[in-house]
Amino acid sequence: MRWDDNEYVRYFSELVELEREEQMRLHEEEMRRLSGREREEKGRAFLKLKGKSQGLGLGGKYLVKFKKVAEALPDSEIEVGDLVLVSKPGTAPWDDDNPMGTVAEKSLYTITVAFDDTPPGFVFRKDLRIDLFVNDITFQRMLEALKKFKRLPSWRKDKLLGKTAPEFGKIDELDFINPALNKRQQDAVLRSMAARDFFLIHGPPGTGKTITCIELIAQLVHRGHRGLAAADSNVAVDNLVERLDKIGLKVVRIGHPARVIPALRCRSLDYLVQDEAEYIAAQNLRERAYRLKEGMDGSTRPEMRWRRGLSDEAIAELATAGKTTRGIPQKKIEGMKRWIGLKQKIDKLFGEARQLEERAVRRIIDNAEVICATNSTVGSEILKTKKFDFAVIDEATQSTEPSSLISVLKTKRFIMAGDHKQLPPTVLNKEAARCGLSTSLFERLLEIHGNKIRVMLEVQYRMSEEIAEFPSNEFYDGKLKAGENVKRQTLDDLLQPMPKNDEQEGVLDFVLQEYPFVFIDTVDGGVEFKDKTRKGATSKENEGEAQLVTDIVELLLNRGIKPEDIAVISPYDAQVGLIRKMLRVDDLEIKTVDGFQGREKEVVIVSFVRSNNYGEIGFLKDLRRLNVSITRAKRKLVLIGDSKTLATEGCYERLVAVAKARGGYERVV
Repeated sequence: MRWDDNEYVRYFSELVELEREEQMRLHEEEMRRLSGREREEKGRAFLKLKGKSQGLGLGGKYLVKFKKVAEALPDSEIEVGDLVLVSKPGTAPWDDDNPMGTVAEKSLYTITVAFDDTPPGFVFRKDLRIDLFVNDITFQRMLEALKKFKRLPSWRKDKLLGKTAPEFGKIDELDFINPALNKRQQDAVLRSMAARDFFLIHGPPGTGKTITCIELIAQLVHRGHRGLAAADSNVAVDNLVERLDKIGLKVVRIGHPARVIPALRCRSLDYLVQDEAEYIAAQNLRERAYRLKEGMDGSTRPEMRWRRGLSDEAIAELATAGKTTRGIPQKKIEGMKRWIGLKQKIDKLFGEARQLEERAVRRIIDNAEVICATNSTVGSEILKTKKFDFAVIDEATQSTEPSSLISVLKTKRFIMAGDHKQLPPTVLNKEAARCGLSTSLFERLLEIHGNKIRVMLEVQYRMSEEIAEFPSNEFYDGKLKAGENVKRQTLDDLLQPMPKNDEQEGVLDFVLQEYPFVFIDTVDGGVEFKDKTRKGATSKENEGEAQLVTDIVELLLNRGIKPEDIAVISPYDAQVGLIRKMLRVDDLEIKTVDGFQGREKEVVIVSFVRSNNYGEIGFLKDLRRLNVSITRAKRKLVLIGDSKTLATEGCYERLVAVAKARGGYERVV
């Protein structure tokens, strides 16, 4: 679609609002529809908690640790970095008086929440509730980016909207820092450096697009440029930080400390600032302010019933003169004067602390060679006035266009890395997704300009040749090749010898054979292998497949495969939940396909779930989900599904045919 700039801003603003309203609606709807106990059972709430103050943490956040009395926390979706609501009995979680915070730490028995301001006193009581919620700030920053787009010079808007072609300069041959880069990766770096406006690095699974981005960033920094390295997820940003830090660049990771993995917190702004003299002084001022705040309890808060229209100055004059008015008791006037005086001192201390901290933060940011942050954080107040010479946006095909725009507008030149053949950005509102919010900026620019602005990486270093063959032919025109070091890798290298009297039969014996890519067909498996939806749920599950997955995993573990080398994935949340109940093994990852994008394991087992008499496969029709499913495994890919149901989509039919042709096909009887 082609827009003028006004249409573009209006169009995407409406889509962002639709998505924002959808997420808020879904969270509030569930909180209203389900009891607290039901929310806890679904893993989106904790009940019967007691809070205890932990004082100030990184970045001046006020920490409160919550725990159940003599009881471990139940399994939950609530993780470090999530936004939560804390509520007391008798109130709805979304009431205005209930504070919002960020999960800073989580253990088996406790969850620690960081609040921007001192939380209300009730959070230290018993019988509290914590609910998973949505982060509205991200939507506000996307809308602000769209407003900024409108103020761009016409020449830049025209290039981003596809009205004029991007420009390229000349770049001499480079001395590459990483000698292991292949020819395609080198070409991607050279052409990206020559781009004056933007460039795309298309990185299919396992092709090393992030390594290519690291080389590009290092080359630009060594030429004196200051850079921004961004992505939509914290995991992707941490990956960039770790690699940039290893090659010795001055990296600063910006974002809530709770969202940074512990090993990288030494590169985070909140950690680095602690050694700055101004920050230390600021913390001392805050401590003084909090002590004064505690002393306010003995004073009278100037509420309307006591103030009765009097200004702060009038209250001070009356108290000094020992007078009263409007029927206000003398003690109340004196108490209000004390409260107002303390409040003024507290505000002054907090103001001075804020100025000192901002000075320390500015120095660290200005001295950095590369700033790393999520797209959303790039739009935060802390980077509001900062501009960069270039931006590199990794996993760009997982970002909506308004999200990517936050980082794009911080610089005149940007490079995006991603793969539009894998899963698109997650958009919950169906209308917003249909109208284009699920199409990334990467994909739109590629559609307009084609190979003029793209290099596709072609050598992958993850999958054995047999596993990679089908996705290469189906999604990448046969161009995806296996690197020499992975081409012939097999599971045999990791298996321990078969114990005596422990021989397997049927499907389990088949799994242990040499084929790297196998399809186990449940078409003849009976009623237990049919998909179903539990009452009150929307997601699908398949008990027969779940049991088969369990048997295969236990077999692999018995043969010496480590739990951390195995992943079980499924397109359906309900199936993931069912398998987790059946397989309680530490370090074994069981996730949705969407949640496992970007990851890899030695062995991956995929449960497709769908098996019915109507040939209905639901969102399995999105073949990008299939591409992700079959490109995560290094040595062994085990696919479990009903070939007849899946065959309603031709791609699955071809997948089964390839398995049969290679000898990697077996039926459940």
